[in-house]
Amino acid sequence: MGHAEVAERKYSLAEYLKMEEQSEIRHEYYDGEIFAMAGTTMNHNDIVDNVRSQLKDFFKPKGCRVFAENVKVEVIKNFYYPYPDVIVTCAPEDIAGTYIAKHPSILVEVLSKSTATYDRDFKLRRYKEIPSLNYYMLVSQYDCYIELYTRTDQEGVWTYQAFDSPESVISFDLMDFTMPVSKVYEGIVFVEEEGLGQ
Repeated sequence: MGHAEVAERKYSLAEYLKMEEQSEIRHEYYDGEIFAMAGTTMNHNDIVDNVRSQLKDFFKPKGCRVFAENVKVEVIKNFYYPYPDVIVTCAPEDIAGTYIAKHPSILVEVLSKSTATYDRDFKLRRYKEIPSLNYYMLVSQYDCYIELYTRTDQEGVWTYQAFDSPESVISFDLMDFTMPVSKVYEGIVFVEEEGLGQ
């Protein structure tokens, strides 16, 4: 999801959270700066819904919560609060929370051409700093292509897998969950990006 900086001055976290409660537009927070989130395409929205449905069907009965697009993640306390497209958390603190997930297990971003580098580079590096995170999944909305980063037992080491066939199945072995690629793209007709949208 794209973003544009909305102000030059620095904001405290308290100012940001108060503003976000009252704003009709979502903003990410990074080191005192706030960034307005751009709108999304219909395909982006449908892919998010498909992924969330698959995750929710499996994880909700296990007592976890699955959020889409409107819940912030605390990546670095008082420093970085983005809005991932999909969040899975099984932490009691998050399950009882209101606005912010602090202990996600899975994060998903649906890529646009304007944000792909940001999501693969900047966000990936920051998300890896979350101790609870096991998986970071990146989903293309323009063709059948999904990337999965998985935490390993070795500190700082993550594995990488790519899936480009509807017949492939994505395995989240650490959480005993699988997701068919075909379900991610169910009902999707791929189109080229137009203008600067998502």
